[in-house]
This record gives sequence, structure tokens and C-alpha cells, in this order.
Amino acid sequence: MAQITFITGGQRSGKSSFAQKRAEENSDAPVYLATAHIWDEDFHNRVKRHQSDRGEQWATIEEEIEISRHNLDGKTVLLDCITLWLTNIFYQNKNDVDASLEIAKREWDKFISQEMELFVVSNELGMGVHPENEIACKFADLQGWMNQYIAQTANDVFLMVAGIPVQVKRQK
Repeated sequence: MAQITFITGGQRSGKSSFAQKRAEENSDAPVYLATAHIWDEDFHNRVKRHQSDRGEQWATIEEEIEISRHNLDGKTVLLDCITLWLTNIFYQNKNDVDASLEIAKREWDKFISQEMELFVVSNELGMGVHPENEIACKFADLQGWMNQYIAQTANDVFLMVAGIPVQVKRQK
């Protein structure tokens, strides 16, 4: 079973930097599991910035949905991020929250059955502005429920606030 550190917070709160630092402290050869689907040039530039922040010791796996299909036993893994992964699942399931949540939970459970040190980044959407339309509201609900599910499976949970990690769960 994976040892899970879950890192959540608002946009630009320092989640990815904190997770990257923790993974690098844990391993000389960490794995970056990228879940993004690159939709436009702006997002492409954001991905490039993240890539340039990582050193040569990082191996990168790009996987939009089936995160459990990769053998990561014995590795230190940074999964960045749950929000983009859920977006892919939600889109594939035509914005059906119930189907998306079921698929995400099932895939998550298979994924964490591997023996790995796992650092997981996710957004805390429910702390921001209220979504402006029905689909965005449905996605924020999906995100919140999946964050709760992941936090329950995690050994440690951190909430990032203005670049400061606040530990909200510690399980030995």
C-alpha cells in the first residue's frame, strides 16, 4: 500500500513546489506523474514552466486517466494534479458527476495498492469564488468529494496557505 502525502490548497498557494521539495528529499530519482491534457498555448507554457522547475533526476510519466496502469512499486512519485486528472475523467464522462466519481475512486484504489511513496497535489476549489455555471458547480462538487476520499486514504495531509504548509492530518 502506498504511503500518501496529500497536498491541497488554492491556486498559486505553493502546492507543487512543496510537493516537489518533499519528493526530492525522499528520493534521488523521483517520478513525476503528470495528468494534464494540454488544451491551449497558455497551458502549454504553464507545463513548460513546471518542467523547467524540475532537475534532471526526475523521470516523467504523462497519463491523463489510467494512473494505475504504470508500475511504480518502490518509487517516490509526485502526482500533479488531481484536479486535471478529474477534469479528464469528467470530460470523458460527459460531465456526469456520479459516473466520474465512481471511476475516479475505483482508479485511485487500484493506483494506491502499489508500494510507493506518493505525494499528491490537488486544488481546493470550494474555498474560492462560487462557480459561475452549472457544469463548473458540478465539477467543484466532484473535486471536493474526491479530495475527501483521497484525504481519508492519506497518511499526511497538508493545506497550503500563501506558500506555508499547514499540516491537518498526521497518521503514523
